[in-house]
Amino acid sequence: MPRPDGSALLARLYRPLSSHADEPLALLIYFHGGGWCVGDVASYDVLCRELANLARCAVLSVDYRLAPEHPFPAAIRDARLAFEWAVENASLLAIDPARIALGGDSAGGNLSIVTALALRDEPARPSCLALVYPSTEIVSTRPSRERYAEGFFLDRGTLQWFFERYLPDGNTEDWRVSPMRAERLAGLPPTLLVGAEFDPLVDDCVAFAERMKAEGCTVDYVEMPGVIHGFLTLGKVFPESAQTLVLLARHLQTCLALPPA
Repeated sequence: MPRPDGSALLARLYRPLSSHADEPLALLIYFHGGGWCVGDVASYDVLCRELANLARCAVLSVDYRLAPEHPFPAAIRDARLAFEWAVENASLLAIDPARIALGGDSAGGNLSIVTALALRDEPARPSCLALVYPSTEIVSTRPSRERYAEGFFLDRGTLQWFFERYLPDGNTEDWRVSPMRAERLAGLPPTLLVGAEFDPLVDDCVAFAERMKAEGCTVDYVEMPGVIHGFLTLGKVFPESAQTLVLLARHLQTCLALPPA
């Protein structure tokens, strides 16, 4: 995908084993987690393959730019570019441009929400969101931030490290960084939001889902018990990872009118 400056945004396309090469499929554009600073397409290869086969849709895994080399707003620009490019090149990808979902975990969930907010009044916009423990606020005083600040994988110091590198100017109130700060959430597409019980961000996820509901959005919140932030990519340790992939696939099947696996 060409960026305005002439550089290329790379992505990896997955199609389910059951599909034909020229069969137009619904598409999930997936943004990986990693605090906007780490992670890549390769580390999410297995997850995206499983999602494509479970949901029976194509998956486009996006290699968006990372901080600190590319701080905010580079990643959100790449996320919007990925969506708009997919719509414009639907025939090349053999996908249905009217059935495109956005999804991701952690920072990738944040990029999905922000992109959907930016596109909600555009002619082409995402059909649904599939989110796993997304970052919805940089600054939060909700109890889980302290309750799980140490000893639960994503600790206070790690969060601060990510935030400082993604936001070198320190502006944490911009809605494109903290979508909970958006003036309105109304108009977001149907959403599945999966939280983790022992996650410093879990109360933020609950609050975001509750606000979506209060503003008339369709949202299902599911909290996976006994797991930490990051469990989705630790399937060998947490069986809840496979369970979450099934939930995501079912949500995509419902929203994108996909055949059952």
